[in-house]
This record gives sequence, structure tokens and C-alpha cells, in this order.
Amino acid sequence: MLKIIKLIITLNIFFSFNAFAIGEDFTSWLKDFKKKAILNGISEEVVNDVMSDARFLPKVIEYDRYQPEFYEDTFTYIKKRTSKKKVREGLKLYKKEKEVIDKIEKEFEIEKELLLALMGIETNFGKYLGKMDIVSSLATLSFDKRRSKFFTEELIILLKLVDKKIINKDILFGSWAGAFGNFQFMPRTIRNYAIDFNNNKVIELKKTEDSFASAANYLKKIGWKKNEPCFFKINLDKKIPKKYLNSSARDIRNKKKIAFFKRYISNLDNIVFNQNLKAAIIIPDKDIIPGSETYSPAFIVFENYEKILSWNRSLRFALAVCTLKQSFENEI
Repeated sequence: MLKIIKLIITLNIFFSFNAFAIGEDFTSWLKDFKKKAILNGISEEVVNDVMSDARFLPKVIEYDRYQPEFYEDTFTYIKKRTSKKKVREGLKLYKKEKEVIDKIEKEFEIEKELLLALMGIETNFGKYLGKMDIVSSLATLSFDKRRSKFFTEELIILLKLVDKKIINKDILFGSWAGAFGNFQFMPRTIRNYAIDFNNNKVIELKKTEDSFASAANYLKKIGWKKNEPCFFKINLDKKIPKKYLNSSARDIRNKKKIAFFKRYISNLDNIVFNQNLKAAIIIPDKDIIPGSETYSPAFIVFENYEKILSWNRSLRFALAVCTLKQSFENEI
């Protein structure tokens, strides 16, 4: 018992010291960041005001290291996010907001089913917008070494949006990664694609009109093509050269016309689509799920699928979005 007590005391001292060291380093980082933000043209008043309460959030690092995309197999991931309950909730929202959603679909030529699917997976139709302090989340991830450059840029963009009065600093609560609103827009996405659809001079990403229109605007500008396929599940022949198998969402390689892949896919004749479309093959469990098979599950994916990857660089996320989209198509 005495040994256990000593071990607990030792661990408490270690973690307390480690937390203190991180706190000291974060304070030093924060001072340097404020200087950098001001050099980037942001007013000193806004920098000091917005960053005054920024703090290191250990939970954010924990979430960053343990995302579902890193440990759930494909079918578990998709099943959790495309349930019948999720479809019912989406249909309920559509029925309530039909007029504005249909108007946005027509104006931007982006399927309402896709918009509903994205909102459903991102925030469960606005029920889980996140309660994290976005400034502290971005500051924590900027201070962290894993993706420091990316999150530093996001935090600078956020401060500029506040400085230009595009965003009110008092409503900046969202996801652990710094995303905001019904569709979880990161600061640069807000800057590049968010719009005031109802012309009330405020961009309200937690409300239907502006959030749906902003999401549709984003998808239109990155090149989503209405009524074209996203993916199909396939049965692969093990003779297919491995260079045609993609397991990373960062760079989908070796795209070919459908005719090229026919020799390696046993169930392709049962699928109807434009034979001239370029496609690629993904094996999403490989390199992530220990002991997973190389050739199963496998999917043939198209240009629209890659547009969803632009939204979120996760093979599973894009598969789930397109699956839920199809479920809505069968119901609306």
C-alpha cells in the first residue's frame, strides 16, 4: 500500500510540474503570437481584447489525438452517422424549412439532400454546435506542434474577421477544432464562402438561411456537380495492382475511366452510371484499422467524392456524407 501511495504522489508531482511547464510555455507563445497578429495588420485593441482570455486546453489535444476517423472501421463509422433516426431528424428539419432550403437548392444548384447530410453529420442538425471557446481551441492547436502552421493561420484569419466586424467575438463557441455554426465552418471557410443570404447585414451561421446558403456557396465554388455519383461499394479482384488502391485522403491517385477498372471489379455491371467518368479506388480501413483486409471494404469514387474530401480530409467522412445523402434521396 505504501508503494502505491508513493507512486500516486510521484505521478501527481510529475503531472503538476508538466502542467506548470506547459502553462509557462503557452504564456510565452501567447506573447509572441500577439506580436505576430499585430504585424499581420490586426488592430492591437482587437488582439488584446480577443486573446486576453485565451488559455491552453489539454482536452483539445486529447480530442485531436483520438478522432473517430483514426480508430473506427468504415462500416461502424458510417452506421453511427447514417441511422434511420438521423434521416427522420433531417426530414423533420426539411419539412419545417422547406421553402428556404428549396430556394437555396435552386439558386446554387446544390442538392438539398447533400446539404441536409452535411448538417446532419456535422452537428446533428444544429443540436451539437459545440461549446468550446474557439479562440482557446485554436490557440491550443496553434501552440501544439502537430499542425501548428495550419491553426496559427486559422487564428489569424479569425482575428481579422473580428477586426472587420464580420464576426462578433462574444459568440465564438463551437467545436474543439475551432469550427463554428450549423456546418462547422473553420475561419478561412467563413472568410471565403460564408454569405449573408437574407441581407440583414449579419452572417448568422447558426441559423438556417445563412448557414445553408453558405454551405451551398462553398460546394458550388469548389466544383460539386449536381446529380453526378459520389461512390459505389465494389468487390475487388486481388489481381489489381496495388498502385491503384488509395488508403490516404490527402492524395487520391491513379484515376482512370471506368472501363479500365472493369477487369478488377466483379459487381460493376450491376451499377448504372456514365462510363466516361474518371474514378479511383479507395480502401479506407487499410493503414488505420489493425488487421484489416487490403481488398475489403473497397469503393470506387468519383469527382464529387473528392469535393467532400475538400470539406473534411477523411475517407470515412466523405463516405458517410454520401450515404446519408442517398438515404434522403429515397425519402424526399
